[in-house]
Amino acid sequence: MRLVVAITGASGVHLGKKFVDYLPSDIEVHVVVSDNALTVESFENKQVTLHNSKNIAASISSGSFRVDATAIIPCSMNTLAKVACGISDNLATRVAAVALKEQKKLLLAPREMPFSAIALENMQKLATLGVIIAPPVMGYYAEVTLMEEMERFIIGKWYDALGIENDLYTRWK
Repeated sequence: MRLVVAITGASGVHLGKKFVDYLPSDIEVHVVVSDNALTVESFENKQVTLHNSKNIAASISSGSFRVDATAIIPCSMNTLAKVACGISDNLATRVAAVALKEQKKLLLAPREMPFSAIALENMQKLATLGVIIAPPVMGYYAEVTLMEEMERFIIGKWYDALGIENDLYTRWK
């Protein structure tokens, strides 16, 4: 599997990093980090290809590169709005546009709350197009007590949505 992970915005960046850290080693990972995320150095020990967010001519910006899925974690409201309106002015929004064009899985993890009516309208529009809208919502039924367990639950649910096998959380028996 070839996966693009874009990290946009400043809050919730650690979830994007952990999403990449927990990925199985057989997945080819390409990471785009927005200027506001500023976490490039945190990926030094992971086998990922880092792309400059300003380089919209990067390999992953082309449908012929054949990416299987794209995840934007966290997804800022700015990025969400741009994707909903078809604006591709940076690499993160370009790879999202390519995922839509190529009808590949696209997961957005909006990070701000409460959601404004505009943000909800954008999410609804994207969901209608098949985009997976998956904010990092706590799953209380998972009976987790530690923050790391909750993060593993959220990341596991994102993996499930993208078809990535995982055992990050306890499933119903």
